[in-house]
Amino acid sequence: MAIELVLYWDASAVISAIFKDEHSDKALEMARKEGVHLISSLALAETHAVINRLARERLLSDVLIKAALEAIATGPWRFINLSPRPGEIAKLSSKWPLRGADLWHLALVVSLKLHLPELTLLTFDTRLQVAAQGEHL
Repeated sequence: MAIELVLYWDASAVISAIFKDEHSDKALEMARKEGVHLISSLALAETHAVINRLARERLLSDVLIKAALEAIATGPWRFINLSPRPGEIAKLSSKWPLRGADLWHLALVVSLKLHLPELTLLTFDTRLQVAAQGEHL
């Protein structure tokens, strides 16, 4: 039996699943879908950085910070500690005007797609979305 959904979440998607924003409905809808939900160590680090910046700047109460950290730990995600192929980074960097972390996420998904053809990228970053669509993700 084939897996119907394999979804790679970048940090923008994880943040939208944890905190209410304009993309939260879509993120939560995707989180409820059966399948394999992947989050990389980079996306995890980016998400923790955002949450702890909010805590340091006292933009959220301690209760909400604790709930956000719990949501990361108990969400639908399987944590992966992989890196993109260096050749993919070089190739994609000349093709798409992305920030470093977004380029890394795109290159990882392109690299993983060789082994997981059903893999899809979930992002709410506009530039990364355009690049992902251009790469048929």
